[in-house]
Amino acid sequence: MAFATGGTGMAEFEQRQGEARLPFDPAERKPDAGLVFIGKVSSPWLRREDCPKNLRQARERDRTASIIIEEPYRPALAGLRAGDYCHVLSWLHHAPRDLISQKPRHLETAKGTFALRSPVRPNPIGLHTVRIVSLDHQRGTIEMDAIDLLDGTPVLDLKPYYPSIDAFAEASGGAKD
Repeated sequence: MAFATGGTGMAEFEQRQGEARLPFDPAERKPDAGLVFIGKVSSPWLRREDCPKNLRQARERDRTASIIIEEPYRPALAGLRAGDYCHVLSWLHHAPRDLISQKPRHLETAKGTFALRSPVRPNPIGLHTVRIVSLDHQRGTIEMDAIDLLDGTPVLDLKPYYPSIDAFAEASGGAKD
């Protein structure tokens, strides 16, 4: 694949037919924790103690939630539609970042942070696989079947879920937290 170096010195991929670029480079913006937030979650969970610990629990509560995508990023929603599943990457902005091992209440011994799904980690990035209930491209609103995030949580990115590459039949349950 051909690439050129832009004014920032970073490699850019050659623009293909039908592609569009933002009018700015997110890497050149004032960083939010070193990243650019593309939107925010609107959820029923206002307090940490009320927020489900995982998506299974969130789905059991049968409460939808939304993501509001900021205006410049809304064209990137093209191709997503109601009924699709997608991965939401979030910035868990309330989480401490200094624990390298943790002991969840339900475990007898501590584990390394990277062996847990805890929001407390050096880079508090959350991964959530949700089903899109409805989508308004113009307003940048994505209604999801459920979410395990506090209202106002920043969103880093969205990626489509593809069963052919994202599901592993041979995967075991592994260590649960």
